[in-house]
Amino acid sequence: MTRTDELRGRLLGFRPTDRLWGWLGPGLIALVGGVLRFWNLDRPHALVFDETYYVKQGYSMLRYGVEMRVLDSLKKPDEAFVGGNPDIFSSTEGDYVVHPPVGKWLIGFGEWLLGADSGWGWRFSVAVLGTVSILVIGRVARRMFGSTALGCVASFLLAFEGLHFVMSRTGILDIIVMFFALCAFAALLVDRDRSREVLAEKVGALGRDEWPGGGGPWLGWRPWRWVAGVSLGLCMGTKWSGLFFLAAFGLMTVWWDLGARRAAGVRHWARGALLKDGPFAALQLVVVGAVVYVVSWTGWFLSDNGYHRHWDRFHPGEGVQWLPSALRNWVKYHQDAYGFNTTLAQPHPYQSNPWSWLVQTRPTSFYYESPTRGVDGCTVAQCSQAVNPVGTISVWWVGAFALLAVLWWWLVRRDWRAGAIAAGIVGGYLPWFAYQHRTIYTFYSVAFEPWVVLAVVFVIGLWVGRREPDPARFRLRVLVVGGYLLLTLALFAFFHPIYVADTIPYQHWHWRMWFPSWI
Repeated sequence: MTRTDELRGRLLGFRPTDRLWGWLGPGLIALVGGVLRFWNLDRPHALVFDETYYVKQGYSMLRYGVEMRVLDSLKKPDEAFVGGNPDIFSSTEGDYVVHPPVGKWLIGFGEWLLGADSGWGWRFSVAVLGTVSILVIGRVARRMFGSTALGCVASFLLAFEGLHFVMSRTGILDIIVMFFALCAFAALLVDRDRSREVLAEKVGALGRDEWPGGGGPWLGWRPWRWVAGVSLGLCMGTKWSGLFFLAAFGLMTVWWDLGARRAAGVRHWARGALLKDGPFAALQLVVVGAVVYVVSWTGWFLSDNGYHRHWDRFHPGEGVQWLPSALRNWVKYHQDAYGFNTTLAQPHPYQSNPWSWLVQTRPTSFYYESPTRGVDGCTVAQCSQAVNPVGTISVWWVGAFALLAVLWWWLVRRDWRAGAIAAGIVGGYLPWFAYQHRTIYTFYSVAFEPWVVLAVVFVIGLWVGRREPDPARFRLRVLVVGGYLLLTLALFAFFHPIYVADTIPYQHWHWRMWFPSWI
Protein backbone atom coordinates (compact mmCIF):
# COMPACT_ATOMS: atom_id res chain seq x y z
CA MET A 1 0.00 0.00 0.00
CA THR A 2 1.38 3.39 -0.99
CA ARG A 3 1.43 6.35 1.37
CA THR A 4 -1.30 7.94 -0.75
CA ASP A 5 -3.52 4.88 -0.32
CA GLU A 6 -2.89 4.88 3.43
CA LEU A 7 -3.78 8.57 3.66
CA ARG A 8 -6.88 8.07 1.54
CA GLY A 9 -8.10 5.34 3.86
CA ARG A 10 -7.40 7.45 6.93
CA LEU A 11 -9.06 10.58 5.57
CA LEU A 12 -12.07 9.04 3.84
CA GLY A 13 -12.87 5.86 5.73
CA PHE A 14 -15.13 3.16 4.30
CA ARG A 15 -16.95 3.90 1.06
CA PRO A 16 -19.78 1.71 -0.31
CA THR A 17 -19.20 0.27 -3.76
CA ASP A 18 -22.77 -0.58 -4.83
CA ARG A 19 -23.19 2.51 -6.98
CA LEU A 20 -26.29 1.32 -8.82
CA TRP A 21 -28.29 0.67 -5.66
CA GLY A 22 -26.82 3.78 -4.12
CA TRP A 23 -28.95 5.72 -6.60
CA LEU A 24 -31.70 3.21 -7.32
CA GLY A 25 -32.68 2.54 -3.69
CA PRO A 26 -33.26 6.15 -2.58
CA GLY A 27 -34.55 6.96 -6.06
CA LEU A 28 -37.33 4.36 -5.90
CA ILE A 29 -38.35 5.56 -2.44
CA ALA A 30 -38.38 9.13 -3.72
CA LEU A 31 -40.57 8.01 -6.62
CA VAL A 32 -43.12 6.50 -4.23
CA GLY A 33 -42.93 9.56 -2.00
CA GLY A 34 -43.42 11.80 -5.01
CA VAL A 35 -46.50 9.92 -6.20
CA LEU A 36 -48.03 10.34 -2.74
CA ARG A 37 -47.21 14.03 -2.68
CA PHE A 38 -48.60 14.75 -6.13
CA TRP A 39 -51.73 12.63 -5.73
CA ASN A 40 -54.69 15.02 -5.54
CA LEU A 41 -52.27 17.88 -5.01
CA ASP A 42 -55.05 20.37 -5.71
CA ARG A 43 -57.04 19.25 -2.66
CA PRO A 44 -58.25 21.21 -0.82
CA HIS A 45 -59.16 23.79 -3.43
CA ALA A 46 -58.49 26.64 -1.06
CA LEU A 47 -55.60 28.76 0.15
CA VAL A 48 -54.59 27.06 3.38
CA PHE A 49 -52.93 28.96 6.21
CA ASP A 50 -50.01 31.10 4.90
CA GLU A 51 -50.77 30.20 1.29
CA THR A 52 -52.94 33.29 1.50
CA TYR A 53 -49.69 35.29 1.37
CA TYR A 54 -47.16 33.36 -0.66
CA VAL A 55 -49.38 31.94 -3.39
CA LYS A 56 -50.82 35.33 -4.21
CA GLN A 57 -47.42 37.00 -3.93
CA GLY A 58 -45.95 34.42 -6.28
CA TYR A 59 -48.54 35.27 -8.90
CA SER A 60 -47.98 38.99 -8.36
CA MET A 61 -44.28 38.51 -9.04
CA LEU A 62 -45.10 36.80 -12.31
CA ARG A 63 -47.22 39.77 -13.36
CA TYR A 64 -45.24 42.68 -11.95
CA GLY A 65 -41.82 41.39 -10.89
CA VAL A 66 -42.58 42.35 -7.28
CA GLU A 67 -45.24 41.77 -4.67
CA MET A 68 -48.09 44.22 -5.24
CA ARG A 69 -50.76 45.15 -2.72
CA VAL A 70 -54.12 43.39 -2.90
CA LEU A 71 -56.87 45.85 -3.78
CA ASP A 72 -58.57 47.18 -0.66
CA SER A 73 -61.89 47.19 -2.49
CA LEU A 74 -61.98 43.38 -2.58
CA LYS A 75 -63.88 41.93 0.34
CA LYS A 76 -62.82 38.31 -0.20
CA PRO A 77 -59.61 38.28 -2.25
CA ASP A 78 -58.82 34.64 -1.44
CA GLU A 79 -62.15 33.49 -2.82
CA ALA A 80 -61.64 35.58 -5.94
CA PHE A 81 -58.16 34.15 -6.47
CA VAL A 82 -59.23 30.54 -5.94
CA GLY A 83 -62.30 31.13 -8.09
CA GLY A 84 -60.16 31.82 -11.15
CA ASN A 85 -59.73 35.60 -10.91
CA PRO A 86 -56.11 36.08 -9.82
CA ASP A 87 -55.92 39.70 -10.98
CA ILE A 88 -56.62 41.13 -7.55
CA PHE A 89 -53.66 43.48 -7.23
CA SER A 90 -53.08 47.19 -7.43
CA SER A 91 -50.94 48.05 -10.43
CA THR A 92 -49.29 50.99 -8.69
CA GLU A 93 -48.82 50.17 -4.99
CA GLY A 94 -46.24 47.68 -3.78
CA ASP A 95 -46.98 45.41 -0.85
CA TYR A 96 -44.94 45.39 2.35
CA VAL A 97 -43.67 41.82 2.65
CA VAL A 98 -41.09 40.56 5.11
CA HIS A 99 -39.53 37.57 3.35
CA PRO A 100 -37.13 37.66 0.37
CA PRO A 101 -38.29 36.71 -3.13
CA VAL A 102 -36.76 33.30 -4.02
CA GLY A 103 -39.47 31.08 -2.56
CA LYS A 104 -42.22 33.18 -4.08
CA TRP A 105 -40.54 33.08 -7.48
CA LEU A 106 -40.54 29.28 -7.24
CA ILE A 107 -44.21 29.17 -6.27
CA GLY A 108 -44.92 31.59 -9.10
CA PHE A 109 -43.08 29.30 -11.53
CA GLY A 110 -45.57 26.54 -10.77
CA GLU A 111 -48.43 28.97 -11.35
CA TRP A 112 -46.90 30.00 -14.66
CA LEU A 113 -46.44 26.36 -15.67
CA LEU A 114 -49.80 24.92 -14.60
CA GLY A 115 -51.98 27.94 -14.00
CA ALA A 116 -52.89 29.94 -10.92
CA ASP A 117 -56.46 28.66 -10.77
CA SER A 118 -55.75 25.42 -8.85
CA GLY A 119 -53.50 23.89 -6.25
CA TRP A 120 -51.62 22.07 -9.00
CA GLY A 121 -50.08 25.38 -9.97
CA TRP A 122 -49.41 26.95 -6.62
CA ARG A 123 -48.20 23.73 -4.94
CA PHE A 124 -46.25 22.23 -7.83
CA SER A 125 -42.83 23.64 -6.97
CA VAL A 126 -42.92 22.70 -3.29
CA ALA A 127 -44.04 19.18 -4.21
CA VAL A 128 -41.09 18.84 -6.58
CA LEU A 129 -38.60 20.08 -3.99
CA GLY A 130 -40.10 17.89 -1.27
CA THR A 131 -39.82 14.85 -3.53
CA VAL A 132 -36.25 15.57 -4.59
CA SER A 133 -35.23 16.08 -0.96
CA ILE A 134 -36.12 12.42 -0.31
CA LEU A 135 -33.48 11.39 -2.85
CA VAL A 136 -30.97 13.94 -1.56
CA ILE A 137 -31.17 12.80 2.06
CA GLY A 138 -30.69 9.20 0.97
CA ARG A 139 -27.52 10.14 -0.86
CA VAL A 140 -26.37 12.25 2.08
CA ALA A 141 -26.89 9.41 4.56
CA ARG A 142 -25.14 6.92 2.28
CA ARG A 143 -22.10 9.18 2.02
CA MET A 144 -22.02 9.95 5.75
CA PHE A 145 -22.53 6.44 7.06
CA GLY A 146 -20.94 4.39 4.27
CA SER A 147 -24.07 2.29 3.78
CA THR A 148 -26.62 2.18 0.99
CA ALA A 149 -29.06 0.46 3.37
CA LEU A 150 -28.86 3.36 5.83
CA GLY A 151 -29.28 5.78 2.95
CA CYS A 152 -32.51 4.00 2.03
CA VAL A 153 -33.66 4.15 5.66
CA ALA A 154 -33.14 7.92 5.66
CA SER A 155 -35.12 8.31 2.43
CA PHE A 156 -37.89 6.10 3.81
CA LEU A 157 -38.23 8.08 7.04
CA LEU A 158 -38.44 11.39 5.20
CA ALA A 159 -40.83 10.03 2.57
CA PHE A 160 -43.32 8.80 5.16
CA GLU A 161 -43.02 11.57 7.73
CA GLY A 162 -46.20 13.58 8.14
CA LEU A 163 -44.85 17.10 8.61
CA HIS A 164 -42.57 16.84 5.59
CA PHE A 165 -45.44 15.34 3.59
CA VAL A 166 -47.88 18.16 4.36
CA MET A 167 -45.29 20.87 3.82
CA SER A 168 -44.49 19.30 0.43
CA ARG A 169 -48.16 19.84 -0.48
CA THR A 170 -48.56 23.39 0.82
CA GLY A 171 -47.48 26.47 -1.11
CA ILE A 172 -45.45 28.16 1.62
CA LEU A 173 -41.76 28.81 2.11
CA ASP A 174 -40.46 26.47 4.79
CA ILE A 175 -39.95 23.35 2.68
CA ILE A 176 -37.98 25.54 0.26
CA VAL A 177 -35.69 26.68 3.08
CA MET A 178 -35.21 23.03 4.03
CA PHE A 179 -34.43 21.99 0.47
CA PHE A 180 -31.71 24.56 -0.18
CA ALA A 181 -30.15 24.01 3.26
CA LEU A 182 -30.07 20.25 2.62
CA CYS A 183 -28.56 20.75 -0.84
CA ALA A 184 -25.85 22.98 0.64
CA PHE A 185 -25.10 20.34 3.25
CA ALA A 186 -24.96 17.62 0.58
CA ALA A 187 -22.59 19.71 -1.55
CA LEU A 188 -20.28 20.29 1.42
CA LEU A 189 -20.20 16.55 2.10
CA VAL A 190 -19.10 15.90 -1.48
CA ASP A 191 -16.54 18.69 -1.15
CA ARG A 192 -15.24 17.09 2.04
CA ASP A 193 -14.55 13.83 0.23
CA ARG A 194 -13.15 15.39 -2.94
CA SER A 195 -10.84 17.78 -1.08
CA ARG A 196 -9.54 14.93 1.08
CA GLU A 197 -8.82 12.92 -2.07
CA VAL A 198 -6.73 15.84 -3.32
CA LEU A 199 -5.02 16.23 0.05
CA ALA A 200 -4.12 12.53 0.17
CA GLU A 201 -2.67 12.62 -3.34
CA LYS A 202 -0.63 15.79 -2.83
CA VAL A 203 0.69 14.98 0.63
CA GLY A 204 1.34 11.38 -0.37
CA ALA A 205 3.32 12.50 -3.41
CA LEU A 206 5.50 15.16 -1.78
CA GLY A 207 5.46 14.36 1.91
CA ARG A 208 4.10 16.33 4.79
CA ASP A 209 7.10 18.62 5.31
CA GLU A 210 7.87 19.59 1.72
CA TRP A 211 5.35 22.42 1.36
CA PRO A 212 6.40 26.06 1.72
CA GLY A 213 5.67 27.08 5.29
CA GLY A 214 4.73 23.53 6.24
CA GLY A 215 0.98 24.22 6.07
CA GLY A 216 0.26 21.69 3.38
CA PRO A 217 -1.03 22.11 -0.18
CA TRP A 218 -3.75 24.28 -1.64
CA LEU A 219 -6.68 22.00 -2.43
CA GLY A 220 -7.89 23.56 -5.65
CA TRP A 221 -11.06 25.33 -6.73
CA ARG A 222 -13.39 22.94 -4.91
CA PRO A 223 -16.44 23.32 -7.18
CA TRP A 224 -18.86 21.67 -4.78
CA ARG A 225 -18.27 24.41 -2.25
CA TRP A 226 -19.31 26.94 -4.89
CA VAL A 227 -22.51 24.91 -5.26
CA ALA A 228 -23.00 25.10 -1.51
CA GLY A 229 -22.58 28.88 -1.62
CA VAL A 230 -25.24 29.23 -4.30
CA SER A 231 -27.59 26.95 -2.36
CA LEU A 232 -27.11 28.95 0.82
CA GLY A 233 -27.73 32.18 -1.06
CA LEU A 234 -31.02 30.75 -2.34
CA CYS A 235 -31.84 29.56 1.17
CA MET A 236 -31.31 33.07 2.57
CA GLY A 237 -33.21 34.44 -0.41
CA THR A 238 -36.23 32.42 0.72
CA LYS A 239 -36.14 33.27 4.42
CA TRP A 240 -33.54 35.07 6.48
CA SER A 241 -33.30 32.04 8.75
CA GLY A 242 -31.04 30.62 6.03
CA LEU A 243 -28.33 32.93 7.39
CA PHE A 244 -27.97 30.65 10.41
CA PHE A 245 -27.38 27.66 8.15
CA LEU A 246 -24.67 29.67 6.39
CA ALA A 247 -22.92 30.37 9.70
CA ALA A 248 -23.20 26.79 10.96
CA PHE A 249 -22.13 25.14 7.71
CA GLY A 250 -19.31 27.64 7.16
CA LEU A 251 -17.79 26.76 10.52
CA MET A 252 -18.39 23.08 9.83
CA THR A 253 -16.53 23.00 6.53
CA VAL A 254 -13.54 24.92 7.92
CA TRP A 255 -13.46 22.56 10.90
CA TRP A 256 -13.37 19.65 8.48
CA ASP A 257 -10.41 21.23 6.70
CA LEU A 258 -8.57 21.62 9.99
CA GLY A 259 -9.19 17.98 10.83
CA ALA A 260 -8.13 16.80 7.38
CA ARG A 261 -4.74 18.51 7.46
CA ARG A 262 -4.13 17.31 10.99
CA ALA A 263 -5.06 13.72 10.10
CA ALA A 264 -2.80 13.88 7.04
CA GLY A 265 0.14 14.70 9.30
CA VAL A 266 0.67 18.22 7.97
CA ARG A 267 3.07 19.94 10.36
CA HIS A 268 1.38 23.34 10.67
CA TRP A 269 -2.11 22.05 9.97
CA ALA A 270 -4.00 24.86 11.70
CA ARG A 271 -2.10 27.60 9.89
CA GLY A 272 -2.50 25.80 6.60
CA ALA A 273 -6.26 25.40 7.00
CA LEU A 274 -6.88 28.94 8.22
CA LEU A 275 -4.71 30.58 5.56
CA LYS A 276 -5.25 28.29 2.57
CA ASP A 277 -8.78 27.00 3.16
CA GLY A 278 -10.48 29.58 5.37
CA PRO A 279 -10.38 32.68 3.13
CA PHE A 280 -11.41 30.68 0.08
CA ALA A 281 -14.28 29.14 2.05
CA ALA A 282 -15.41 32.64 3.02
CA LEU A 283 -15.38 33.65 -0.65
CA GLN A 284 -17.26 30.56 -1.78
CA LEU A 285 -19.90 30.56 0.94
CA VAL A 286 -20.26 34.08 2.35
CA VAL A 287 -19.49 36.19 -0.71
CA VAL A 288 -21.22 33.90 -3.20
CA GLY A 289 -24.20 33.53 -0.88
CA ALA A 290 -24.45 37.30 -0.50
CA VAL A 291 -24.23 37.86 -4.26
CA VAL A 292 -26.94 35.28 -4.94
CA TYR A 293 -29.11 36.90 -2.27
CA VAL A 294 -28.77 40.38 -3.80
CA VAL A 295 -29.38 39.06 -7.31
CA SER A 296 -32.58 37.42 -6.11
CA TRP A 297 -33.97 40.93 -5.59
CA THR A 298 -33.54 41.84 -9.26
CA GLY A 299 -37.29 42.17 -9.77
CA TRP A 300 -37.48 44.75 -7.00
CA PHE A 301 -34.50 46.72 -8.32
CA LEU A 302 -35.97 46.80 -11.84
CA SER A 303 -39.41 47.85 -10.68
CA ASP A 304 -40.87 51.28 -10.07
CA ASN A 305 -43.62 50.10 -7.75
CA GLY A 306 -41.92 47.80 -5.27
CA TYR A 307 -42.43 48.68 -1.63
CA HIS A 308 -39.89 51.36 -0.53
CA ARG A 309 -38.46 51.36 -4.06
CA HIS A 310 -38.41 55.18 -4.05
CA TRP A 311 -38.43 55.75 -0.31
CA ASP A 312 -35.58 58.28 -0.55
CA ARG A 313 -37.73 60.67 -2.60
CA PHE A 314 -40.03 61.17 0.37
CA HIS A 315 -37.30 61.03 3.03
CA PRO A 316 -34.42 63.22 1.78
CA GLY A 317 -31.38 63.21 4.01
CA GLU A 318 -32.40 59.97 5.73
CA GLY A 319 -31.02 56.48 5.49
CA VAL A 320 -27.46 55.45 4.63
CA GLN A 321 -26.42 58.52 2.69
CA TRP A 322 -23.25 57.19 1.12
CA LEU A 323 -25.16 54.43 -0.69
CA PRO A 324 -26.67 54.90 -4.15
CA SER A 325 -30.39 55.61 -4.12
CA ALA A 326 -31.55 52.10 -4.99
CA LEU A 327 -29.33 50.44 -2.38
CA ARG A 328 -30.30 53.02 0.24
CA ASN A 329 -33.95 52.17 -0.29
CA TRP A 330 -33.17 48.46 -0.26
CA VAL A 331 -31.34 48.77 3.06
CA LYS A 332 -34.26 50.71 4.53
CA TYR A 333 -36.60 47.94 3.41
CA HIS A 334 -34.42 45.40 5.20
CA GLN A 335 -34.29 47.50 8.35
CA ASP A 336 -38.08 47.66 8.48
CA ALA A 337 -38.46 43.95 7.71
CA TYR A 338 -35.94 43.06 10.40
CA GLY A 339 -37.88 45.07 12.93
CA PHE A 340 -41.07 43.25 11.98
CA ASN A 341 -39.50 39.79 12.01
CA THR A 342 -37.92 40.23 15.43
CA THR A 343 -40.86 41.86 17.21
CA LEU A 344 -43.98 40.17 15.82
CA ALA A 345 -45.79 38.96 18.92
CA GLN A 346 -49.45 39.00 17.93
CA PRO A 347 -51.10 36.05 19.71
CA HIS A 348 -52.27 33.16 17.55
CA PRO A 349 -54.14 30.06 18.75
CA TYR A 350 -51.61 27.74 17.08
CA GLN A 351 -48.38 29.48 17.98
CA SER A 352 -45.87 27.28 19.78
CA ASN A 353 -42.58 27.37 21.62
CA PRO A 354 -39.47 25.79 20.10
CA TRP A 355 -39.04 23.70 23.25
CA SER A 356 -42.07 21.71 22.08
CA TRP A 357 -41.17 21.26 18.44
CA LEU A 358 -39.19 18.03 18.73
CA VAL A 359 -42.12 16.28 20.39
CA GLN A 360 -44.76 17.97 18.20
CA THR A 361 -47.02 19.02 21.07
CA ARG A 362 -48.74 21.85 19.18
CA PRO A 363 -49.06 21.19 15.44
CA THR A 364 -50.56 23.97 13.36
CA SER A 365 -54.03 23.46 11.93
CA PHE A 366 -53.73 24.59 8.31
CA TYR A 367 -57.30 23.89 7.22
CA TYR A 368 -60.53 22.61 8.72
CA GLU A 369 -64.06 22.32 7.38
CA SER A 370 -67.11 20.50 8.77
CA PRO A 371 -69.28 19.24 5.90
CA THR A 372 -72.58 17.63 6.78
CA ARG A 373 -74.40 14.66 5.28
CA GLY A 374 -74.57 14.84 1.50
CA VAL A 375 -71.83 17.49 1.18
CA ASP A 376 -68.38 16.60 -0.24
CA GLY A 377 -69.02 12.89 0.13
CA CYS A 378 -70.04 13.02 3.78
CA THR A 379 -72.25 10.03 4.64
CA VAL A 380 -72.87 10.74 8.34
CA ALA A 381 -74.36 13.61 10.27
CA GLN A 382 -71.07 15.50 10.63
CA CYS A 383 -67.73 15.06 8.90
CA SER A 384 -64.32 16.67 9.01
CA GLN A 385 -61.87 17.82 6.37
CA ALA A 386 -58.50 18.76 7.83
CA VAL A 387 -54.96 19.57 6.84
CA ASN A 388 -52.94 19.18 10.01
CA PRO A 389 -49.17 18.73 9.72
CA VAL A 390 -48.79 16.44 12.71
CA GLY A 391 -45.26 15.09 12.67
CA THR A 392 -44.95 11.31 12.61
CA ILE A 393 -44.09 10.63 16.23
CA SER A 394 -41.98 7.55 15.52
CA VAL A 395 -39.58 9.92 13.75
CA TRP A 396 -39.78 12.97 16.02
CA TRP A 397 -39.93 11.28 19.41
CA VAL A 398 -37.16 8.85 18.55
CA GLY A 399 -35.31 11.74 16.93
CA ALA A 400 -35.37 13.74 20.16
CA PHE A 401 -33.54 10.93 21.98
CA ALA A 402 -31.28 10.32 19.00
CA LEU A 403 -30.10 13.93 19.13
CA LEU A 404 -28.95 13.39 22.71
CA ALA A 405 -26.91 10.42 21.50
CA VAL A 406 -25.53 12.53 18.67
CA LEU A 407 -24.45 15.22 21.11
CA TRP A 408 -22.66 12.68 23.31
CA TRP A 409 -21.03 10.96 20.34
CA TRP A 410 -19.76 14.29 19.05
CA LEU A 411 -18.46 15.71 22.34
CA VAL A 412 -17.06 12.49 23.79
CA ARG A 413 -16.21 10.31 20.79
CA ARG A 414 -15.37 13.17 18.41
CA ASP A 415 -17.32 11.55 15.58
CA TRP A 416 -17.41 13.93 12.62
CA ARG A 417 -20.77 12.55 11.49
CA ALA A 418 -22.35 13.48 14.80
CA GLY A 419 -20.79 16.93 14.49
CA ALA A 420 -22.25 17.36 11.01
CA ILE A 421 -25.73 16.46 12.26
CA ALA A 422 -25.26 18.88 15.15
CA ALA A 423 -24.37 21.64 12.67
CA GLY A 424 -27.71 21.18 10.92
CA ILE A 425 -29.55 21.39 14.24
CA VAL A 426 -27.54 24.44 15.31
CA GLY A 427 -28.29 26.18 12.03
CA GLY A 428 -31.95 25.24 11.76
CA TYR A 429 -33.26 24.86 15.31
CA LEU A 430 -31.26 26.60 18.03
CA PRO A 431 -31.68 30.17 16.68
CA TRP A 432 -35.42 30.00 17.31
CA PHE A 433 -34.84 29.92 21.06
CA ALA A 434 -33.78 33.56 20.79
CA TYR A 435 -37.23 34.39 19.40
CA GLN A 436 -39.48 32.61 21.87
CA HIS A 437 -41.34 35.89 22.39
CA ARG A 438 -42.36 35.90 18.73
CA THR A 439 -45.39 34.36 17.07
CA ILE A 440 -43.81 31.20 15.68
CA TYR A 441 -45.13 27.77 14.73
CA THR A 442 -44.21 24.10 14.96
CA PHE A 443 -44.13 23.67 11.19
CA TYR A 444 -40.95 25.78 11.09
CA SER A 445 -39.24 22.60 12.28
CA VAL A 446 -39.42 21.13 8.78
CA ALA A 447 -36.38 23.27 7.96
CA PHE A 448 -34.13 21.16 10.21
CA GLU A 449 -36.05 17.89 9.90
CA PRO A 450 -33.42 16.23 7.65
CA TRP A 451 -30.93 16.38 10.52
CA VAL A 452 -33.44 14.84 12.92
CA VAL A 453 -33.81 11.99 10.42
CA LEU A 454 -30.03 11.72 10.08
CA ALA A 455 -29.75 11.52 13.87
CA VAL A 456 -32.17 8.58 13.92
CA VAL A 457 -30.28 6.85 11.11
CA PHE A 458 -26.96 7.51 12.85
CA VAL A 459 -28.18 5.77 16.00
CA ILE A 460 -29.63 2.90 13.95
CA GLY A 461 -26.26 2.46 12.27
CA LEU A 462 -24.43 2.44 15.60
CA TRP A 463 -26.84 -0.10 17.07
CA VAL A 464 -27.04 -2.48 14.12
CA GLY A 465 -23.40 -2.09 13.14
CA ARG A 466 -21.83 -4.11 10.39
CA ARG A 467 -22.16 -7.87 10.32
CA GLU A 468 -21.11 -9.30 13.67
CA PRO A 469 -19.60 -12.71 14.42
CA ASP A 470 -23.04 -13.58 15.80
CA PRO A 471 -25.32 -13.53 12.72
CA ALA A 472 -28.43 -14.24 14.80
CA ARG A 473 -27.96 -11.04 16.81
CA PHE A 474 -27.38 -9.06 13.62
CA ARG A 475 -30.55 -10.46 12.03
CA LEU A 476 -32.56 -9.69 15.16
CA ARG A 477 -31.43 -6.08 15.12
CA VAL A 478 -32.24 -5.77 11.43
CA LEU A 479 -35.72 -7.14 12.14
CA VAL A 480 -36.22 -4.58 14.91
CA VAL A 481 -35.27 -1.79 12.51
CA GLY A 482 -37.68 -3.24 9.96
CA GLY A 483 -40.41 -3.20 12.59
CA TYR A 484 -39.62 0.43 13.35
CA LEU A 485 -39.96 1.33 9.68
CA LEU A 486 -43.27 -0.53 9.45
CA LEU A 487 -44.50 1.37 12.51
CA THR A 488 -43.57 4.64 10.82
CA LEU A 489 -45.44 3.58 7.69
CA ALA A 490 -48.49 2.54 9.73
CA LEU A 491 -48.58 5.86 11.58
CA PHE A 492 -48.28 7.73 8.30
CA ALA A 493 -51.18 5.74 6.83
CA PHE A 494 -53.31 6.30 9.93
CA PHE A 495 -52.87 10.07 9.87
CA HIS A 496 -52.96 10.39 6.08
CA PRO A 497 -56.64 11.48 5.95
CA ILE A 498 -55.89 14.58 8.03
CA TYR A 499 -52.85 15.36 5.90
CA VAL A 500 -54.82 15.63 2.66
CA ALA A 501 -58.26 16.94 3.70
CA ASP A 502 -60.09 13.67 3.13
CA THR A 503 -63.76 13.75 4.10
CA ILE A 504 -64.01 11.52 7.17
CA PRO A 505 -66.56 11.21 9.99
CA TYR A 506 -65.94 13.69 12.77
CA GLN A 507 -65.33 10.83 15.18
CA HIS A 508 -62.55 9.51 12.96
CA TRP A 509 -60.91 12.92 12.98
CA HIS A 510 -61.15 12.98 16.77
CA TRP A 511 -59.48 9.55 16.95
CA ARG A 512 -56.43 11.16 15.39
CA MET A 513 -56.28 14.02 17.88
CA TRP A 514 -54.29 12.05 20.44
CA PHE A 515 -53.67 15.01 22.71
CA PRO A 516 -55.82 18.05 23.55
CA SER A 517 -53.01 20.31 22.31
CA TRP A 518 -53.38 18.82 18.81
CA ILE A 519 -56.90 20.21 18.44
